[in-house]
Amino acid sequence: MAFAFPGAAALDYSVCRYGSSKVQFRGPRCDLSGPYVACLGGTETFGKFVPSPYPTLVQEKLGMPIANLGCVNAGIDVFLNEPAIADVAAGAKVTVVQILGVQNLSNRYYTVHPRRNDRFVHAAPGLKTLFRDIDFTEFHFTRHLLGALARKSPDRFEIVAEELRMAWLSRMKLLLARLSSQTLLLWVANHAPPNRADAASLQHDPLLIDTELLAAIRPFATGYLEVKGSPMAQLNGLRGLAFAEFDRPAAAEVLGPAVHHEVALALAPAIRALL
Repeated sequence: MAFAFPGAAALDYSVCRYGSSKVQFRGPRCDLSGPYVACLGGTETFGKFVPSPYPTLVQEKLGMPIANLGCVNAGIDVFLNEPAIADVAAGAKVTVVQILGVQNLSNRYYTVHPRRNDRFVHAAPGLKTLFRDIDFTEFHFTRHLLGALARKSPDRFEIVAEELRMAWLSRMKLLLARLSSQTLLLWVANHAPPNRADAASLQHDPLLIDTELLAAIRPFATGYLEVKGSPMAQLNGLRGLAFAEFDRPAAAEVLGPAVHHEVALALAPAIRALL
């Protein structure tokens, strides 16, 4: 993965693997010989460009090992396709599951790469029939694909969006059922969860996640925590991030260190209450 080979001004993520998994996670590798907490998630959990992401900060507050199982641009599939990851998460005292967008998972309309879930692999016959006016060879990433479908036909796109929501809900139920630990769903973003109509605009991350979906999945987890970056934290922009100059546009899209500190402040007592 590109983020594992930083430039001169970037961070050394000390990437590591767990068990037989081919997926690389942010290090240092967690000591799993005693009690520990696991954090499953995407770019925010991994902490791309962030010197101390929230799993590291929470570890300092709890004084307990935390396995950072965040994967850049991850979807739910990466955690379901790698049994070794599921084993690490299931062995934790508490597993924090970051709410991820719906776009990076295989479904009835398209297939994604099993580990690099943001990579669009191919369109299913149903999608080709629904969008006969689209050349799918032009797409390499799921977000680019969905944006193009929405612009071409909002009505037809909603059919795809509904399939993605249902696939997401089914996959999340399966993931939570595999975890024998206490599970804490974590919403982390610069905004509160939107309603269905606002989420359909594709302007909010996690993509297409709305209050209705969250209400449907919450009963399957032990707890739920919602952290919205404060206006003050959001104003920090690129301050505190470490990145090579060519990564500036990507760095501008991530949650900064101030938001990670706010997540840790809320998450540490929530985990402690479940231990």
